Amino acid sequence: MNDLARPLAADARPAPRLLHESATDRLRDMIVAGDLAPGARLNERVLCEQLGISRTPLREALKMLASEGLVELLPNRGAIVTTLTLAKVREIFAVMAALEALAGDLACRNITPAQLNELRALHYQMLAHHARGELAPYFKCNQEIHAKIAEASGNATLAATYRHLNAHVRRARFMANLSQERWDKAVEEHEAMLEALARRDGARLQQQLREHLGNKMIAVLAALEASGPSGRGGMDAAYD
Repeated sequence: MNDLARPLAADARPAPRLLHESATDRLRDMIVAGDLAPGARLNERVLCEQLGISRTPLREALKMLASEGLVELLPNRGAIVTTLTLAKVREIFAVMAALEALAGDLACRNITPAQLNELRALHYQMLAHHARGELAPYFKCNQEIHAKIAEASGNATLAATYRHLNAHVRRARFMANLSQERWDKAVEEHEAMLEALARRDGARLQQQLREHLGNKMIAVLAALEASGPSGRGGMDAAYD
């Protein structure tokens, strides 16, 4: 057998995902979509059965989610889905707006043709999900687009800071698209953002990103206030 016909060596094959990594992704999706509500206590036995894993990878997954601000670990009392106050949402969105504006400006200077094509592909995939009314996969594409813009800035510190901070408001950003009107408007805003990036118009993209996040924050705060004290977390202990 010649070298080209030999099977891949074990160390050349893609490594299987660890159990706790898959569990982290599934739990994160459940929290973001609201299947696990803010303040809900996370029952390890139930989650182990639901995810088909043992307690060890589950606890590793909960630690990862705690580092993202999605889960709060309580000493000797398990874990709960975290909540955020309206004030905290405003605080984080203010910082996110500054980060995204800076990322947009730098991306217009530093983005490569390959990165721009990748963003276009994600955008068209996102449009397809929107047309079919598929909110969860739409949201994943949407979030990846924002993260890719941060990466295209060429500033690794900015990109890492953005991803870390965005984890704390991922549920809030998801909520903003629960209104069909806001969802449609967000798609229009993304179209304009991609056009500004393709033209490398940093000033325009900065403005669009700030307005986009500002509109999203308004939608989130309205949704939180509408939930009321008996809703999914209430006004002062609401969605992340």
